Amino acid sequence: MAKLQSLDSITPMFAQFKEKTGPIVLANTFVVPKERTEAFLTLFRRQAEFMKAQPGFVSLQMHKGTADSQLLMNVAVWESTEALATAFGSPEFQRMAAEFPDDIVSYPHIFEKVDV
Repeated sequence: MAKLQSLDSITPMFAQFKEKTGPIVLANTFVVPKERTEAFLTLFRRQAEFMKAQPGFVSLQMHKGTADSQLLMNVAVWESTEALATAFGSPEFQRMAAEFPDDIVSYPHIFEKVDV
């Protein structure tokens, strides 16, 4: 399973799930060894199809860092933190998440729009 790390030690993602707000954006940056990129994307696409079918899902896009970067970033929009937390906590999603190799690091964080 990928290792989850917090970008903000004061408010890790699981603490953010307690905040009842929406709409929200989940920005999840992954550090993926170059030789694992295609396999990672295959697993990610399976997860994305599952998430797209969940209540409260709005959209998602995967981005890759430029200039030979090892970073990939998923930007997903959800109607609420509750909807994301429910989908994330589902047994089916957790089974898929467990398939990611241990050498992948994930930095998820939830944001809400505050300005233009």
